[in-house]
Amino acid sequence: MQTLKNLKPGQPARVVRVLGEGALRLRIMELGLTPGTPVRVRKTAPLGDPIEILVRGYSLSLRKAQAALVEIAAAQE
Repeated sequence: MQTLKNLKPGQPARVVRVLGEGALRLRIMELGLTPGTPVRVRKTAPLGDPIEILVRGYSLSLRKAQAALVEIAAAQE
């Protein structure tokens, strides 16, 4: 399955599930990345890490290692 790490800027997607365990998984979900939530990558840093995403009406920056834990499905615009 595709992860948020591989999403291209401007491409819409929907969160399918959050991988990982314990506090890290809980923290990612507390940031608003819960199953069914639409997301979109706004931009990436010049060296590719971190990435800025739009989720629930606000911008959120995630490291690629964190983004790799968020499985997504392509969404229709």
